Amino acid sequence: MSRIRRQYLGCFLAILVVFLLYNRSRSWQKVETENNPPAIVPPANPEPLDDHPQNEPRPDSIWSTLPIRFPAASIQSIPEGNPQKLPKIQSASSRVSRITLWYQTGRQSAVKEAFSRCWKSYKSKAWQADELAPISRTSRNGLGGWGATIFDNLDTLWIMGMHDEFENAVTAISQMSFADTSSPEINTHEINAHLLGGLLAAYDLSSDNRLLQKAIEVGDMLYAAFDTPNRMPIIHWDLHRALRQEEQIAEEVVSASELGSFALEFTRLSQITGDQKYFDAAQHVMTTLDRQQDFTKLAGMWPVVLNARTEVFDGDLYSMGAEVDSLYKSLPKAYALLGGQEPMYRKMYEKFTRTAAGHSLFRPMNAEGKDVLVSGSVHVMMTENGKPRTHLDPQVHSRACSAGGMFAIGGALFNIPTHRQIAHKLVDGCIWAHNAIPLGIMPEIYEAIPCASQKTCPWNEWHWKQEVYKWTANQPNPNSNLDVDKYIGEHHIPKGFIAIPDTRYNLRPETIESIFILYRLTGREDLLDIAWELFQKIQNATKTSDANAAIVDVTTNGEPMLDDSMESHWMAQALKYFYLIFSPPDVLSLDEYVFNSGGHPLKIPEHTETGVEFQ
Repeated sequence: MSRIRRQYLGCFLAILVVFLLYNRSRSWQKVETENNPPAIVPPANPEPLDDHPQNEPRPDSIWSTLPIRFPAASIQSIPEGNPQKLPKIQSASSRVSRITLWYQTGRQSAVKEAFSRCWKSYKSKAWQADELAPISRTSRNGLGGWGATIFDNLDTLWIMGMHDEFENAVTAISQMSFADTSSPEINTHEINAHLLGGLLAAYDLSSDNRLLQKAIEVGDMLYAAFDTPNRMPIIHWDLHRALRQEEQIAEEVVSASELGSFALEFTRLSQITGDQKYFDAAQHVMTTLDRQQDFTKLAGMWPVVLNARTEVFDGDLYSMGAEVDSLYKSLPKAYALLGGQEPMYRKMYEKFTRTAAGHSLFRPMNAEGKDVLVSGSVHVMMTENGKPRTHLDPQVHSRACSAGGMFAIGGALFNIPTHRQIAHKLVDGCIWAHNAIPLGIMPEIYEAIPCASQKTCPWNEWHWKQEVYKWTANQPNPNSNLDVDKYIGEHHIPKGFIAIPDTRYNLRPETIESIFILYRLTGREDLLDIAWELFQKIQNATKTSDANAAIVDVTTNGEPMLDDSMESHWMAQALKYFYLIFSPPDVLSLDEYVFNSGGHPLKIPEHTETGVEFQ
């Protein structure tokens, strides 16, 4: 073979090798893309829209033109300047290997299948209603009748790559009007968390301006609920009265969660639109809470029930559970969303957690000897000399399981090592409560035995049974001849529990929410298997022919009785968090997003490197 022919042959073989390698690379990329969806890349920080300048009426919205009876004396604006460079809170150790990602893909697919099944049922049997009743296969409305499940799952559809369904959902909500509702009143806290939060998150992910238009419309509607003499919002709100320009007065009885729930959504809406009225409205409420924080009966915490009309917060009951959890969770997240430029939120968080750690958190006695923590309620009574006396009520609400995630974020964001330790113990406490029930699912409310010491707490069977007897003796019509062993058996009370006042499981997301957050922040690998086992147990126990349903009693033997209820948080939060924990860690990084109380990710404005650090 001549030299020239050898050169031609060599070139041909080289080109062939390059071609084969290229095709193989494309094939591997395709497999990797199919098994590991690419990280979501939303707009970094959308600029204010030129077609919606501040104070100019927005088209197609009656709420934007509604006269304000009690305008704010002055408008507080989001702090100007470059957001601080916040500490990285998502652990580098959570960068899992390709093998681990491949292994989690099957779990992720199972979660997506569960979601798709529920979404398909909702779409076919309850489309544009607030919720699907999964057993009767009918629709239900409880959040204004505007299709809350659609709003609540816009971001979930996008995250799971269901873009055709996402487009159908956006088209549906684009045609909805918020000028009327069939409900006599709406809960503005719920509308804010689920509808406005869902719209903002979906906009942050997709940049679809139709979503922003609706977010502005919902924001303007909610803003009208702040039109009271003291600018405190009405939570249980008759929007028809507002449209008729009738008198509005803040309520005397609202929960702390309801009153203090607007900060994240209203802040993000102001960041995107440039209209500062939303931030001002929410900030006024939070400033009021800040001003009262040191003067409640349990200084540092706010009572479960607040008087928004008088702004006197002198309640006797304090908790981290159902009626106040959203407020506490929002504090470190608001700090992050504002780029660390509003120190009030850090101060409020640190004050609250000091009080909660000393009064509300306790180690429950358990037969396994696990060193875990749970959160109870605190009753405060004033003595004759005017000093407060506290009493711990060891009643644990499932919604308090979100506290583990809150301590994890706060501990990382503010570099408080003890909060990270507390986060682990709180998450493990909720896992213990699930595993204590034979079904593997914790009830809505249970009561436990506080250990005398958090350092050592040996199991004492006699003491446990005595506590069960005491609890029954304090109930109406007690049985003085009670056979404790028989009572424990008949009521299926696990060791370590002394009572289960509420045996339901309402498809709640708080445990998986905190497991997801703690995994992302620490890379603790056992949480992946724990999350998978929890998903399987819930799916097996709650699955119906069409969707999933709440459980009436988690303590019963055999197949549990189901309730004809599937609140939107099952799909919008629980399944979303299950999906995300089995996703690559860069999908919705907790360094880039904060999740509101409805489970909706809101984009944190980016710090810009300028050579000068903002303190």
